[in-house]
Amino acid sequence: MLLKDKVIIVSGVGPGMGQAMAKIAAKEGAKVGLGARNEEFLNSVHKEIIDSGGQAVALSTDVTISDQCKALADKVMTKYGRIDGLINSAYDHGEWATTDLADPEGWQQPYNVNCLGALRMAQACLPSMKENGGGAIVNVSTMATVNPFPGEASYAAAKGGLNVLTRHMAKDYGKFNIRVNAARMGWIGGKPVLGYIDSMVDAGKNREDVVGEITDRIPLGIIPPEDDCAKAVLFFVSDYSNVVSGGSLDVNGGQYMAP
Repeated sequence: MLLKDKVIIVSGVGPGMGQAMAKIAAKEGAKVGLGARNEEFLNSVHKEIIDSGGQAVALSTDVTISDQCKALADKVMTKYGRIDGLINSAYDHGEWATTDLADPEGWQQPYNVNCLGALRMAQACLPSMKENGGGAIVNVSTMATVNPFPGEASYAAAKGGLNVLTRHMAKDYGKFNIRVNAARMGWIGGKPVLGYIDSMVDAGKNREDVVGEITDRIPLGIIPPEDDCAKAVLFFVSDYSNVVSGGSLDVNGGQYMAP
């Protein structure tokens, strides 16, 4: 099992890839700490993991509030005695608007969640990781930071800050044997993207045409399945990445290839 006996915190356990990472981590042997703002959904994921024989604790967590980040880390520590890994997947998309029409004042919240929220969670987990001789942090980012998509400017700018933060954290946390990496996600075949496709069909478009508009840009010719995307992220909290830090992994089926 890839994560046997590890203790992993996942923030942003929502209907997207967050819940998939949490469930797969548990199946791979990890004890999982679950955090998200939507308490009802969070509890449903927690129940599913427990009912499947996994181990998990959950706490409603807003990553824009330092005390709530610390409370999640403390709950995991109290239950399992340590923290080995943190996956920062909490996100706020912000407005859909191009930069000529965007409201700059509205960009503060996405930045507070996507970038500063990751820093708050990392600092909350740092004491345990230091005490236990190291750990791993993964910051979930987006392909839109390097391959602009119209309307995603506020989200991409916030995640771009997260990309830079990842490298600084890797430099600063390395002395504690904590590695920090980023995963830049492209299209993910989960509920959010499938909902987008459904909305286009409801608006009168042909489903095959909508899917084709996406997959024509992806060399593998598919919308990357959610579980496969989640597994790529989980690699960074496994022992297979023990000497990888400060890196950015593009998880997008080949749509964008970093130089």
